[in-house]
Amino acid sequence: MPIYLDYNSTTPVDPLVLEAMLPYFKEKFGNAASSTHAYGWVAEQAVDDARQHIAKLLNAESNEIVFTSGATEAINLALKGVFEAYKSKGNHIITVSTEHKAVLDTCSYLEKNGARITLLPVQPDGLIQPEELRKHLTDKTILVSVMFANNETGVIQPIRQLSELTHAGKALFMSDATQACGKIRVDVEEEGIDLLPFSSHKLYGPKGCGALYVRRKNPRAKLLAQIHGGGHENGLRSGTLNVPAIVGFGKACELAASRMWEDSSRISVLRTQLEQNLLDLGGVAVQGNTRHRLPNTSNLSFTGCSASVLIKELFDIAVATGSACTSALPEPSHVLKAMAVPDDVAFSSLRFSLGRFTTAEEIQTAIDKISKAYMRSRSQNE
Repeated sequence: MPIYLDYNSTTPVDPLVLEAMLPYFKEKFGNAASSTHAYGWVAEQAVDDARQHIAKLLNAESNEIVFTSGATEAINLALKGVFEAYKSKGNHIITVSTEHKAVLDTCSYLEKNGARITLLPVQPDGLIQPEELRKHLTDKTILVSVMFANNETGVIQPIRQLSELTHAGKALFMSDATQACGKIRVDVEEEGIDLLPFSSHKLYGPKGCGALYVRRKNPRAKLLAQIHGGGHENGLRSGTLNVPAIVGFGKACELAASRMWEDSSRISVLRTQLEQNLLDLGGVAVQGNTRHRLPNTSNLSFTGCSASVLIKELFDIAVATGSACTSALPEPSHVLKAMAVPDDVAFSSLRFSLGRFTTAEEIQTAIDKISKAYMRSRSQNE
């Protein structure tokens, strides 16, 4: 059986999530916007229940959750929506060079349409220096967007410090928490987050469903809708709601809230086992800060060995060279390049991401296979 170590790309649907979803494909098939009969009422109640579970995971209010098709749409809604809503105040958006392409590409689009974009640098370990943000804030800054935890390295940013600086500068603070939600505690009140996009399929829910948290007070985040036609989701995102997926998303968040610490503790032990055994081979190094990091993620470089060659050797182990959204691009990871990692090291780096269903037996098998493949490849290149 293949071994799946690419949980940051997507997660399998938890059996309990699938069980919760199934009735809404058949006997409970109503449209949540149908307000004149029981079929619609049942669907609407299911959506409301899911919204509450999702909000609870973030320590938010249920009316602050806007459903989308995924994190990418949520990011587009947040960035474009804020840019259009706050034009009278300013046009300056600050983000980070290691953000997901969903943020970077949307910012590039906005730049062509009049936005001024500042990309903050990171240190070699992937962390931002808060002082870098402070010196770039101006009275024209309307939004600062900083990823909570990086999808390639797992590095967790000092979100609270950054949001405090942002609010002192009278701007909104957004954090793409797609990789963090469900793995570690994400509290929008504690961290001072005004906008937070994330996705169901990263925490054992179905694909094609995500959400945007939009703060309603202290401060109230204003957005202009990007999709029109019916005024759904308080006018911020029109379109018939995907009730089965939303139900699954809600169940996934409910499970994450109850299992997060248990899952994280077990997974971090397995991650350490994998990492230490591979580091002991020599020529292997961790990319990114190892203290402020997700418990499931390890980005390792293998000196003298191309990651693409290694992946071909490991045909029955699912790993990645970076983000699933950019894996087709024949260039070094933009995240590692932003961390000043040399190209040859970046091209030799693999991301291992573990999850709820990873077993100790799978990790031991992976260690054995990766070790043999690496040593064989390295000897051929000497």
